[in-house]
Amino acid sequence: MILVSRLFFVKNYVGLTLWPFIILRDDALKKDVILINHEKIHLKQQTELLVVFFYVLYLMEWSIRCICYLNSYKAYKNISFEREAYANERNLNYPTERKAFSFIKYL
Repeated sequence: MILVSRLFFVKNYVGLTLWPFIILRDDALKKDVILINHEKIHLKQQTELLVVFFYVLYLMEWSIRCICYLNSYKAYKNISFEREAYANERNLNYPTERKAFSFIKYL
């Protein structure tokens, strides 16, 4: 289910996945198939990690990478979940073809 809300977004961020929802900054983004596919990859990641473990691992990895890079945006771009989603967002079949726990290859 796709929702539209500006409440969750700062700077250049335009999409967010909070299982089972994809939240977008504005209605026009519903037509951005690459963004939607990126967020669908996150839905798969969240489902396979029973949602709560996804968020725990995401925050832990982001925190560690913030310390390593001393830059929160660079840390975000290097989280394994994000690396997998960015690497495969243009492959519209990826969410259905993806093997479970594929994010591990991006650690």
